[in-house]
Amino acid sequence: MAGTFSDAVDSLAAMGGRESELWRPVLDVIPVEGAAISTIAEFLGAETVSASGRLAARLDELQFDLGEGPCWDAMREQHVILEPDIRSRPHREWPAFSRAIAEHDVGAIFAFPLVFGPLQLGAMDLYSGSARELSAAEERHGGALASVISRLVLDRAIRRVEDPDVLFAEDRFSRRLIHQATGMVLAQLDISAEDARLLIQGHAFAMNRPMRDVAEAILERRLDFSVQPGGFVSSDD
Repeated sequence: MAGTFSDAVDSLAAMGGRESELWRPVLDVIPVEGAAISTIAEFLGAETVSASGRLAARLDELQFDLGEGPCWDAMREQHVILEPDIRSRPHREWPAFSRAIAEHDVGAIFAFPLVFGPLQLGAMDLYSGSARELSAAEERHGGALASVISRLVLDRAIRRVEDPDVLFAEDRFSRRLIHQATGMVLAQLDISAEDARLLIQGHAFAMNRPMRDVAEAILERRLDFSVQPGGFVSSDD
């Protein structure tokens, strides 16, 4: 029996380093055949973090290899891509990907972007063997779960950095700067202090810079994570 949305969120929060299992709570809430979670951002690399089975992993692999497909569009456009009848009535044109999935039992694909603040991380793909729509509630739940997963994926990437002292060295002065910058980011985006600090850390990771440098840019207002018409503001080179 399918679980509740709150159960799924609790399960994701309790994963604690078991990112390969991230697909399980998603399928407990959204009754489709498969799910895959992948990073495709330049600074994270192309990688399937979690897949429910061989077909889900294969669909991810095809999109990596071909450089096109719903996961790419979801990440680039930062909104959900819905293909409820990808064989008979596709909404989008992916010539190579469409030919490649012809031999697989795929009737519908739904891709949710993985983003954390201004950081584009990857996508969560769901597929169904037959054509089907997502209900409004399923689409809403998928987007909310993708938001939770985005945080976990970014945290995983940071934990995997081989030499954190190079990128994230923090002496006593650095910690004070980062604490102050965290407060500014918290106010800009109305998020928790923990998430604000993770965003600073993620931006430092993406730019291959120390957290202290990023904190200084925020405090000097050269870097602003608040949403602007053209994306987040940065005059920090």
